[in-house]
Amino acid sequence: MTTPLIQDVLHPHVRDLGEGFSVRRLLPAASRQMIGPFIFLDHMGPTVFAPGAGIDVRPHPHIGLATATYLFEGVILHRDSLGTIQEIHPGDVNWMTAGRGIAHSERTPPALRIDGARLHGLQFWVALPKISEQTEPSFQHHPKASLPRVDGQAYTLTLIAGTGWGMTSPVQTHSALFYADVHFHQSGCFPIPAEHGERAIYVVDGDARVDGVNLSPGLVHVLQAGSPVVVEVEGEARLVVFGGEPLEGPRRIWWNFVASDSALIDQAKQDWSEQRFDPVPGETEYLPLPGPRAVKTD
Repeated sequence: MTTPLIQDVLHPHVRDLGEGFSVRRLLPAASRQMIGPFIFLDHMGPTVFAPGAGIDVRPHPHIGLATATYLFEGVILHRDSLGTIQEIHPGDVNWMTAGRGIAHSERTPPALRIDGARLHGLQFWVALPKISEQTEPSFQHHPKASLPRVDGQAYTLTLIAGTGWGMTSPVQTHSALFYADVHFHQSGCFPIPAEHGERAIYVVDGDARVDGVNLSPGLVHVLQAGSPVVVEVEGEARLVVFGGEPLEGPRRIWWNFVASDSALIDQAKQDWSEQRFDPVPGETEYLPLPGPRAVKTD
């Protein structure tokens, strides 16, 4: 339901990745490709794996974007072609800028598979502005304690990336944006300022309202631009708010590649198929290019 403050509501598509693990994909959507520079959103889990199982995302490539991984529960071991080896724990942020090209893998650490691992979190892709699409790849890890936060009477707000609520995250980004985790431990409300051009709310769980309208968990609620918004919450809840300034134009998406020019995607496809991306040290597997049913957005 839309209101004067809610412009659009985005529904997920479920993707089964095997081993009882599924994701709910909310961006890109049929009605909207991006919210600010955010072009992709997967909600992972919550999932409990059988003993011995876990996620095993083999090495795969990216261009033209930054991946932002944030967990509520569980651990993921990240490896990339820069030589990075980094576990991410709940409340930390892994921010990998692909730029001209990077490859990485994501797996459940071996020690956590013994008794059955748990996993719950979000992964965003942030499209890069044209000036940064061919930048050198990089990786940032910021532990939970390094992220700015506001401890309100009813909630804790953690600024994962960008600027907002008078704070600046240490995560280095290539465009103006904001991304925050808001965890309510009792009923209350919090403000979303109007400083960013595009804004959205994703309710992970709990009972939240804007402008008297319930915000259903698992849906992205896109807010009207230019007006401050107050979110009201009943009881315990968790939601994320995100957005920023729009980029210079739409982006093309094919598989794991994002670009303003289809020629960059064509080159990345050729480079990956001919194994010209730098390899991920310690990995022998890789994901081949998909068939013609891969995601493509013009």
